[in-house]
Amino acid sequence: MYRENRIGVVIPAYNEEGFVGDVIRTLPTFVDRVYVVDDGSTDGTWEEIREYATAVVDDGRGEAVQSDGMGSPSSSTTEHGTHVVAIRHHRNRGVGGAIKTGYRYALADGLDIAAVFGADGQMDPDRLPSLLDPIVEGRADYAKGNRLVSRDYRAGMSRWRFFGNTVLSALTKFASGYWHTTDPQNGYTAISRRALERADIDGMYEYYGYCNDLLIRLNVAEMHVADVPIPAVYGDEVSHIRYPAYIWNVSRMLLRGFRWRLETKYVRRTFDPLVAYYAAGALALVAAVVSFVVALGASLAGRSDGRASIRGTALLAVGVLATALGARSDRAENEHLERRIRE
Repeated sequence: MYRENRIGVVIPAYNEEGFVGDVIRTLPTFVDRVYVVDDGSTDGTWEEIREYATAVVDDGRGEAVQSDGMGSPSSSTTEHGTHVVAIRHHRNRGVGGAIKTGYRYALADGLDIAAVFGADGQMDPDRLPSLLDPIVEGRADYAKGNRLVSRDYRAGMSRWRFFGNTVLSALTKFASGYWHTTDPQNGYTAISRRALERADIDGMYEYYGYCNDLLIRLNVAEMHVADVPIPAVYGDEVSHIRYPAYIWNVSRMLLRGFRWRLETKYVRRTFDPLVAYYAAGALALVAAVVSFVVALGASLAGRSDGRASIRGTALLAVGVLATALGARSDRAENEHLERRIRE
């Protein structure tokens, strides 16, 4: 227990043999319950997890084989008394799917806060209180790490990873409405029971990019988010992310989430002019592209279509201006939901 709050930790693990055991062993003593989810690993990850807990969910359907009367499967405990629940997906569902499973058990157990630790050892357990404090103190419903606050904090991050993170950070600002929040791919997080109950966790994206999608859902649920500076920790772990496919798939997911957020918050609940700004901006930008394509086609055919070029330039200006107005209004509408934590 941490400051009168029961704490759970979810550890999604896919082919993390040699790492996941160390993560379980080094968790803070105040953690009450640990949910280690083997997401269809093909190495010795499941056997390593079982060294710390009794196998309790091994059928891929999320059904508990036994129960200890607390809403979750029976489990063993670590040397300092923390319950460790081992859960196994026979089919790989993605890191978001594994975390979703852990969240469900945390809700069933009535825990106050659920944190997420990667099974690869990239998250410093000594930093967990920094994520818990904003929630315990009532300042936030969800707290996430931020490695981008300084060059020292992102030391070890490759240039390609930093570039991809920067691009997705910008896109996630539009999609989620949390305009001051950066490093949305950071998986070191903590979430309150209230947020788990209200943010439609069951519909959460199940692959890499789940944390971006979760921010969108939290915004629709009017949850407060804290951005907590936490440095990156890199070692010998191997990333399972294929970055070109990851950026493409997550970008499409963010576009869908952006449209859903605007429709839910600013059309169904109450109409807000920022939707009109965004709509006008999108239409103008599409029309500008069409005009430039027409002008380029005429140029390639040996003709000159100055009107198409002028029209495209004018539409581009209108599109950028309308989108900027929409973003400005969106930022003002959601500013009260963000908490920026400083070291």
